[in-house]
Amino acid sequence: MYQAPRGTADLLPEEQKYRRYIESKAVALARSYGYGRIDSPVFEDAGLFVRSVGEGTDIVEKEMYTFEDRGGDLVTLRPEGTAPVCRAYLEHGMHNLPQPVRMYYFCPVFRYERPQAGRFRQHHQFGVEVLGDANPAVDAEVIELAWRLMHSLGLTDIELFINSIGDGESRPQYIEELKSYYTQRLAALCQDCRSRLERNPLRLLDCKVENCRGIGETAPRSVDHLDPESLDHWEKLQSYLSAMDIPYQVDHRLVRGLDYYSRTVFEIQPLDAGAQSTICGGGRYDGLIEQLGGRPTPGIGFGSGLERLTLNLKRSGVEVPDEPSPSYLVANVGDDARLHALELASRIRRAGAGAILSSGSRALRGQMRQANALGIPYVLILGDDEISRGEVVIRDMATSTQETASLTDFLRSLESNGQ
Repeated sequence: MYQAPRGTADLLPEEQKYRRYIESKAVALARSYGYGRIDSPVFEDAGLFVRSVGEGTDIVEKEMYTFEDRGGDLVTLRPEGTAPVCRAYLEHGMHNLPQPVRMYYFCPVFRYERPQAGRFRQHHQFGVEVLGDANPAVDAEVIELAWRLMHSLGLTDIELFINSIGDGESRPQYIEELKSYYTQRLAALCQDCRSRLERNPLRLLDCKVENCRGIGETAPRSVDHLDPESLDHWEKLQSYLSAMDIPYQVDHRLVRGLDYYSRTVFEIQPLDAGAQSTICGGGRYDGLIEQLGGRPTPGIGFGSGLERLTLNLKRSGVEVPDEPSPSYLVANVGDDARLHALELASRIRRAGAGAILSSGSRALRGQMRQANALGIPYVLILGDDEISRGEVVIRDMATSTQETASLTDFLRSLESNGQ
């Protein structure tokens, strides 16, 4: 039998309530902050991600789904959400809009990596991006949005980690000191980190191998090498978060995995879960629009994986509302009942309520069991006698009581109640 490809998963009907719950909370919160929705293509020109994410990153070197299409163009399935939004910002002249431009999105993301809890080769993200304002107050607002989203979902046992990795002015000197530190410990590094030492030294701090993480604990700190402007930005961000009563910890090893980040980076993690269980992460990327051919435009955003959020909702025992189900099951008994039951179910739906048609091949008792199995609160019973009298039997499945009503009156009450 065919199975879903490794690293992918079917989102079955019983799991949909978690996805809808997260989406509804995220949309309501994003709109309250003035964000508008954007949807970008699932695939883009491969060069967009090589140029933005960075040639030396694991994403570009190991994880991207890149292929030549039938027209000979090299395209990539979206491995992250920020670069496509920045491309759209440039392509559609959004710099002419009042700045900053605030956008949110839901999108599938594709990365060829080892499947792990809450992270698949195709997973889904909620993300926000703010383009056109470099003020650290915007950083604080974006972090607050992420923090409030987690709490609105019911995830309260969480920690916020922040860091500043500086900008193009301050980072070169820091990189040199970092390379010197790690060069002296080369023999203790994993194979990937030995490769990163020359190609992407900042990523050394992000290694998840236990020995490398230990070396990173005493590595030079980026915040000690900030230029005056970046230092001012960093100090203001911390003061804003404190003023907003958002608890945070400074993690000097936090760099994130994409080359375009500058200054502020942050992650939200469940308590005692470790970096591989990050449920939200993002940061500032003031040079990205310029890298893509636009004029200098500051930006900041975050992404949060829906599968990982769902996993944490279940672990935390958060009660998630069930998806709305039909209120009525139309049972039918007798030769002519099937046709009339089909008509009644259709009229109920047109009145704004939910209804399903039971199988007429089942005995009435079997149709009642079907209603119970589906959690449907009311069964409408149509038999030959009810049809001839223009009536319907309404059975309350919770109380096992029933009453007979005029079919016309029943439908009129549905319409008048707006159900």
